[in-house]
Amino acid sequence: MEPDKETLGIGKGTPGPGRPKGVPNKATRAAKDAIAEAAEGLGGAERLRAWAKEEPANERIFWGTIYPKLLPLTVGGDPNAPHKFVFEWLSKES
Repeated sequence: MEPDKETLGIGKGTPGPGRPKGVPNKATRAAKDAIAEAAEGLGGAERLRAWAKEEPANERIFWGTIYPKLLPLTVGGDPNAPHKFVFEWLSKES
């Protein structure tokens, strides 16, 4: 039999049941929404694209810091045939 919240000792120094799996954190969601709204107010994707093209350093920041946040955190594969990733900065002469 599963104990209810009142018998788990919430507020008595013992942890409660916590947030159920899969339920998003409300504060994190609110922060992400605020950042997205601010980004749209600053010009959204068009402005980000223009900023990345303004300076080579901005483009490096975009590819090195901003874009990787969209990539999955883990890469699966065969441990006997590991993936090899090579990242190189290409000069303008290339």
